Amino acid sequence: MPGMWWVVGVVVAVVLVTAYLVWIAARVDRMHARVRSATRALDAHLLRRAAAAAVLAEERYVLELYAASRIALDAEGEEREAAENDLTRQLRSSVLDPEEPAAAAVIGASRRLALARQVHTDLVRDALSLRRRPVVRLFRMSRKHELPRYFDIDDPTLNSRPELSVG
Repeated sequence: MPGMWWVVGVVVAVVLVTAYLVWIAARVDRMHARVRSATRALDAHLLRRAAAAAVLAEERYVLELYAASRIALDAEGEEREAAENDLTRQLRSSVLDPEEPAAAAVIGASRRLALARQVHTDLVRDALSLRRRPVVRLFRMSRKHELPRYFDIDDPTLNSRPELSVG
């Protein structure tokens, strides 16, 4: 009978290790699904902000802002970050009055974009951290997922009040 306890112990250990590996693999899959979802949400908020900026530019007849918003709407891939940074600079140079409906839409879209960017950044950081774990690397649990990327843009929050000059 003492040999039977060894067999039971080995079977229990194998079951526990297998359960742990399955749990980690499911966690990797869930994390990458959350990153993909956050990427889609970030993309949607970027498009909403660019569209709101285009409407504001049309109302104010500001050619530079309109051009920056159109470039941001049409940009893809690597040029997207540069286009979004340019749009942010153009919006910061504009005076945005929260009482104006088009400016209020841009301010609101920029705030939501800042939140979406923060969520995306946090999830990408967590996914990359999970991918670096030795167990995940050893068993290649993340091989079916592409490497998540940060979306590096300036902080898109805007100052909604015009700055007062002193003197």
